[in-house]
Amino acid sequence: MKKVTIELVVGVFMILGFAGFSYIAIKLGDVELFGKSNNYAVSASFNSVSGLKEGAFVEIAGVKVGKVASIVLDPEEYEAVVTMSIQNGVKLQEDSIASIRTAGIMGDRYISISPGGAEEYIPPGGEIEETESAINLEELISKYIFNTK
Repeated sequence: MKKVTIELVVGVFMILGFAGFSYIAIKLGDVELFGKSNNYAVSASFNSVSGLKEGAFVEIAGVKVGKVASIVLDPEEYEAVVTMSIQNGVKLQEDSIASIRTAGIMGDRYISISPGGAEEYIPPGGEIEETESAINLEELISKYIFNTK
């Protein structure tokens, strides 16, 4: 009888530990379960997205409001089309500007959105027209080093 009780306690402890580990992994991994989504998609086209990765943050005034869902190449325009997942409570004006920025000198790239002043908002599935591409630091430095005036 005592052996069955110990095995039962150990079994319950293992199940609770596994459930706790699963909960933490889902929360830290930012995984959506059962298609539950509090976000809407907005896209933007950039000439260069050098260093930007899927899952990168989207910020407005330094506050995280979404993340980069996908990055694909437009075969007709040869531009990178970035699809962002924005929180439902955040409304973007039609004249907002999306810029690719770097966190620190050598940090990760993220998208910073500067809100506009228009009265109309971008609908779900809409596009941000005004963009600023990533600055290529190596290219900028080489312009000054190898400048032969």
